[in-house]
Amino acid sequence: MGASGKKWIDREPASTVVFLIGVLLLLAAPVVGALPGPGGVFVAAAGLALTLRTSRWARRQYVRFKRWQPEAGRWTDWGLRRRSALRREKLLKEQKKAAQRQNDGA
Repeated sequence: MGASGKKWIDREPASTVVFLIGVLLLLAAPVVGALPGPGGVFVAAAGLALTLRTSRWARRQYVRFKRWQPEAGRWTDWGLRRRSALRREKLLKEQKKAAQRQNDGA
């Protein structure tokens, strides 16, 4: 971190450049996806990660998408290795284990 306590990506010029790279990767994903192999998926994931990291608008749209398609949102979170998704998955596993123990004891 710099003297101001901000990460380099949180500074305005850098975040704008990272956002634009993310958008370009998202736009390139269908083109790369037309080629043989799974390349389009990786390009789209990288573009989505960069865009979500630097854009409030993109995060709001992502949240709307997750509410509309919760299962797809779970997979997207997992693919992006989001810390919040990892916490939710851990909590869900703990709740399932507790419910299983309660059912076994009853």
